[in-house]
Amino acid sequence: MTIMKKRQVEVAAEAADSSRITQTIESNSFLTRREMLGMTGMAGVAALTGLGPDAVAETAPKRPRIACLVSYWGLPTSHADWIINKLLDGYWWKGAHTPSRVEVVSVYVHQLDTSLLAQKVCKAKNIPIYKTVGEAVTLGGEELAVDGVVIVAEHGNYPTDLKGHWLLPRWWIYQQVVKVFEQSKRSVPVFNDKHLSYNWDDAKWMFDKSRELKFALTGGSSIPTYFRKPEIELAIDTPIKNSIVVGGAPDEGAISHCIDVLQAFHDRRKGGETGVKSVQSIRGPETWKWVEANPWAGNLLEAVRKNFDLPPGHFQEGRRANVCIVEYNDGTNGAVISGEGVGWTYAGEIVGQKDPTLISMLGWPGPISQYHAANGHEHWITEMMLTGKEPFNAERLLLSTGIVNHYMDSNWEDGRYSAVGRRIETPYMNMSYHSTHGPLFETGQRPPNTPYIRGFES
Repeated sequence: MTIMKKRQVEVAAEAADSSRITQTIESNSFLTRREMLGMTGMAGVAALTGLGPDAVAETAPKRPRIACLVSYWGLPTSHADWIINKLLDGYWWKGAHTPSRVEVVSVYVHQLDTSLLAQKVCKAKNIPIYKTVGEAVTLGGEELAVDGVVIVAEHGNYPTDLKGHWLLPRWWIYQQVVKVFEQSKRSVPVFNDKHLSYNWDDAKWMFDKSRELKFALTGGSSIPTYFRKPEIELAIDTPIKNSIVVGGAPDEGAISHCIDVLQAFHDRRKGGETGVKSVQSIRGPETWKWVEANPWAGNLLEAVRKNFDLPPGHFQEGRRANVCIVEYNDGTNGAVISGEGVGWTYAGEIVGQKDPTLISMLGWPGPISQYHAANGHEHWITEMMLTGKEPFNAERLLLSTGIVNHYMDSNWEDGRYSAVGRRIETPYMNMSYHSTHGPLFETGQRPPNTPYIRGFES
């Protein structure tokens, strides 16, 4: 079965399951702002404006109004549901539930027909679903009418190209948002789930537009903000020499998580980020030949194995072997090595330290838990919407995207595949910045693994 057909089967199964857990809703019925006001009267006004009938506008705290733009929202396993649910009902942070501090006022769903859960949630929450991206961010008007934009285009029935890029419409949605920003001559913060795009040129354009129009941009993986063991962050200007990340990396989506973890640690190295010199992919048994030929990587991988008390040869016996090799302009080396049984584990060779520094992200909760792992994501989305400041440098997100893109491209040249991918030089990824933020990961008591609480279950 091809990857494309597999995606189609998976989404079809999700849609079938969704129809069983949700009431039947007309698949082409859009909840417009006018219809919602007609259905709910003053309650609808309160939902759309954030003001109750007795509220005093001058004294009521203003919650940022958020437009959520998604590709597909069919089941609780959808990224859209993980993220938007917490923007609606609050999230778990630092050992306690935090009520929502933003107001979701509009939704756009690219594949609405199969997104029955989106229709049910929005109906229950009195949130209009608009037919276009432009209408969602203008609330059906002529000008930008929201305080922030959340783009979640991670699931849906979309094709995969020859190189394994999943052709999700992140850039397509983003560029329509930018069009409204330009027409309105103002902009608001934007969150983009996962890497910016499957294409470097698109991703660079997305980043450049955020700088040109002066809006805060964040996104990427939720793993760098997840609970850590031990609960430490690398100090700014840590003299990192070499690093690896070990984690499951069978495809583009999974490798992006691992690369985001690598970048979250690497951009705190001495002198700051200097940009990426080259990227290479090696897959299959040739992976272990590369590890043996690069003792720094072999030593760090062995440190991870011993830390988890795994048997010798554990990683080499894994089902899928691959390595993403990253060379930085300052001579630092990095790699993502596919491996199971260690969650996502960072191992860094630090100048002046005898033993490697190991930090793991472990204990992922159930995918349909009320408090899924993405809580850190929602916290920093909210903080950015409130403050207008990026939680970390958006350059990190762009570099992670570029590494993912070139890793996927490396094994292909002139339509031919090679397990030992070509080394792709990336002079256009020669960018520098100095990370200054504090720890962004979640600490404290872990959340209870309880079912979703939506308010409309029987």
